[in-house]
Amino acid sequence: MVLLLVVAMLGVAAASTAFLLLRRSGPNSAEVLRRLHIVAWGGPPDAPEPNTADVSKTEVLSKIPWLNRWLAGIDIASRIRVLIAQADLDWSVGGLLITTVFGWIGSACLLYLRLRAIAPTALLSLLYVPLPTMYILRCRKKRFAQFETQLPEALDLLVSSIRVGHSFMTAIGFLSQESRDPLKAEFVKCFEEQNYGVDLRTALLNLGVRMPVQDLHIFVAAVLIQKESGGNLAEVLEGLSQTIRDRVRLKKQVSVHTAQGRATGWVLALLPVILGVAMYMVHPEGISILWKRPIGLKLLYTAGGMNVVGGLLIRQIVKIQV
Repeated sequence: MVLLLVVAMLGVAAASTAFLLLRRSGPNSAEVLRRLHIVAWGGPPDAPEPNTADVSKTEVLSKIPWLNRWLAGIDIASRIRVLIAQADLDWSVGGLLITTVFGWIGSACLLYLRLRAIAPTALLSLLYVPLPTMYILRCRKKRFAQFETQLPEALDLLVSSIRVGHSFMTAIGFLSQESRDPLKAEFVKCFEEQNYGVDLRTALLNLGVRMPVQDLHIFVAAVLIQKESGGNLAEVLEGLSQTIRDRVRLKKQVSVHTAQGRATGWVLALLPVILGVAMYMVHPEGISILWKRPIGLKLLYTAGGMNVVGGLLIRQIVKIQV
């Protein structure tokens, strides 16, 4: 006991001595550092720097500070932000997360008030979770399709501008003024990046990152190769425009021929769900056996899994890459 008291007293004395020494040497050390900073930079470290501005772009993932800090440390948040930007939606990653979580909780509460069973409530409420992300992907796909449809006309405009003697970036400026969204917005960004000092290669590569469309990647590669090796850029873009038109026409023909298969997949996937809801509205006691008894839950889970697998198989069969 006495030994412990001695060790504690020595520890307190050592800590007090170290604190006093550091406190005494602190102002002197700070003064030395301040003088060194004056010699090196011509002014004290706390002096304001005139005519300086922070032009770095700060990405805000959420308006809630703690959620923004948490999302900034997650790698998937940057990928979701790219998807939202490609879909041209005025959303944030934090807003998407909050919408998904609270929508899932709200749907679960409503379903539980109706079903009074935890297992089917949890299973059915999970169907809401991918809906906001699916909406983003649908808007993104629709925007890419519009961009791909507008690209041949944009290339024709570039060819006409280059043949009358304009430079490539001047033709891009005309294109950004005369075209329609979404192609206009993306080429405006490309034109502004080049005007702000970004080299042409980086501006075109950024355009390809924002719009990961195969035809646009071919356009970027053709322009970069022509800039390095030379050649008639107008003829290259004219041939590329005709190739893109042929690809778009072929994709539409394939979509027409596979329309029946895609409709069959949707009908087979949604028919069990619609029939189940209809039977519940007509005779709730009869179909409630599926989630009130163990054998019913097994059958329900098995049928749901088989329905999802069947829908994915049909989608893979009718999905043809052009």
